[in-house]
Amino acid sequence: MQLEAYFDWLRPDDIRIKGTRVGIETVLYDFIHRCRRPEEIAAAYPTLTLEQVYATILYYLHDPQAVGQYLADWLDHGHQQRRAQQENPPAGLLRLQALRAERRQGEAGESQVSAG
Repeated sequence: MQLEAYFDWLRPDDIRIKGTRVGIETVLYDFIHRCRRPEEIAAAYPTLTLEQVYATILYYLHDPQAVGQYLADWLDHGHQQRRAQQENPPAGLLRLQALRAERRQGEAGESQVSAG
């Protein structure tokens, strides 16, 4: 079996493990950055087989420059998205933050009443 048969190329920046919705970046991030063993990765993602995890690692080892660039681009995109979200938070997040602030003010007021 060809190594490429383990993957679906949805776009140049979106490679998934065939038969799953798991991107290769998920497995590779766990393997490279979190130093997880293949068995640990397979156990963490029930839709993956140990064979698929090893195939993903082997794909990386076969061309570490290209796959490393893919992973670096993925990480960079994630950082950009987080920055954009911090600069312009979604309305739902703003509502949750306001509710949290109201709750804290209410709890602080109750503490002052019970202490007095």
